[in-house]
Amino acid sequence: MEWDGKVAVVTGGTRGVGAGIARAFAEAGAQVVVCARRPPEVPLEGVEFMPLDLRDAEAVDDFFAGLARVDVLVNNAGGTPYRRLTAGDARRHARVIELNLLAPLTASLAAYGRLRRSGGSVVMIGSVSGGRPSPGSAAYGAAKAGLESLARSMAVEWAPEVRVNTLVVGMVRTELSRLHYGGEEGVEAVARTVPLGRLATPADVGAAAVFLASDAAAYITGASLLVHGGGERPAFLDAATANKET
Repeated sequence: MEWDGKVAVVTGGTRGVGAGIARAFAEAGAQVVVCARRPPEVPLEGVEFMPLDLRDAEAVDDFFAGLARVDVLVNNAGGTPYRRLTAGDARRHARVIELNLLAPLTASLAAYGRLRRSGGSVVMIGSVSGGRPSPGSAAYGAAKAGLESLARSMAVEWAPEVRVNTLVVGMVRTELSRLHYGGEEGVEAVARTVPLGRLATPADVGAAAVFLASDAAAYITGASLLVHGGGERPAFLDAATANKET
């Protein structure tokens, strides 16, 4: 009954990882509101959709002002196309940072009053790209690194009323995976590089988000939880000619 009567807001929760997070909270018993610029192609059972451009600060303020209660804010909206740094000017890269770093800050500030009253929590959806080189998505990686730092500072400033944590997410199998990895063969090849032998599912990320927002994590704030299947096998282990198993 922990989630009975509680409201979880998931930004960008209409497909992929966001939809998985929204489903997880709905299945846990929360009232779930997802917001994005476009509605989901397939409606999510037990989830309310509300249109919102998270880059419009005034609209974001109005959105949260219209909610009677907020217990959890999951800052999931984000993403980036593949683009080398020299393939775009600074303004184009800045838009990636705006969506992946400034929009979560905007939403968190707009939701703060309601989160404080409910003793709620914020869950940032970070990425392993924020902790390693990200060629082809450098601005995205920089934004995700900043998001994790923002969450740690926010956790200290907003304690003890509001907890703030980050899920550092690795590669996830979604409807768009083929665009990143090159079809089923590419997805399977990439999955073999993960110690657990597969990509994450949106449900895996959703379960982790529900945990961090739950009473089971009541003493966890300012933390970064790795959801990456063990990370990436160090390349030098495969390149070295010594200590090979036979």
